[in-house]
Amino acid sequence: MTVKPDWLRVKAPQWQRVGSVKEILRDLELNTVCEEASCPNIGECFNAGTATFLIMGPACTRACPYCDIDFEKKPQALDPTEPWRLAEAVRRLRLNHVVITSVNRDDLPDGGANQFVRCITEVRQVSPHTTIEVLIPDLCGNWDALKIIIQAQPEVLNHNTETVPRLYRRTRPQGDYQRSLELLRRARELAPWLYTKSGIMVGLGETDAEVKTVMEDLRQVDCDILTIGQYLQPTQKHLGVQEFITPEQFQAWQEFGESLGFLQVVSSPLTRSSYHAEQVQQLMKLYPRK
Repeated sequence: MTVKPDWLRVKAPQWQRVGSVKEILRDLELNTVCEEASCPNIGECFNAGTATFLIMGPACTRACPYCDIDFEKKPQALDPTEPWRLAEAVRRLRLNHVVITSVNRDDLPDGGANQFVRCITEVRQVSPHTTIEVLIPDLCGNWDALKIIIQAQPEVLNHNTETVPRLYRRTRPQGDYQRSLELLRRARELAPWLYTKSGIMVGLGETDAEVKTVMEDLRQVDCDILTIGQYLQPTQKHLGVQEFITPEQFQAWQEFGESLGFLQVVSSPLTRSSYHAEQVQQLMKLYPRK
């Protein structure tokens, strides 16, 4: 595989702070996507005292060949104490903004929607000033389940389109591009006050024109926030990187996205769905909806 360019090298974290966050997570027996998905920004985020919580896992019912989350383990029954433990972590970490995501739980009738609601409710109780972002799966197109999550009133609803339509069969075989767009469209329709968000990975063989088409499609469903980041191969078993995209190209996509009317476009080699997610609080002040 091609050697990573200099712009993908990550500064070594201050492990004292990382260890402190990990200690809280281990004490409360919580999973984070930072660890499970081998995120390159784990040091920076843990140093800042933030984490993206991964609920209903760590086993996933889908086998996306780009993702490092385990799909070989059998999903377990939902833990009724998980929402409380997550909320306690938010309290201990003193988070102003929390991101709650999940593995795919296609084995559950509601795709895990009610567990999202329980987590949102518990966080509201212990930390009412914390803004909440949920990064949800496509719920297999169960729009009643989507409505359940939205009724809990998270401030941000994120659902990643992940890649361009042409690469779905190879990259996201159990996903559906149009279904993902429909989820975001319905979220906007159900809750005009909600900030909607999506993200894509690049470097998998997509073209510039295809990326721009996805961006245009997302604006067609009135998506507010977009993240674009470089795909990095977690292990030799996963899909290989086809190209390392230059920072200049990421900047060009950011400018194109801003011209389309996104409220925010975060586009850089190390950008991930939840990277600097707390910046949405600034958008909420600039573009209030409640």
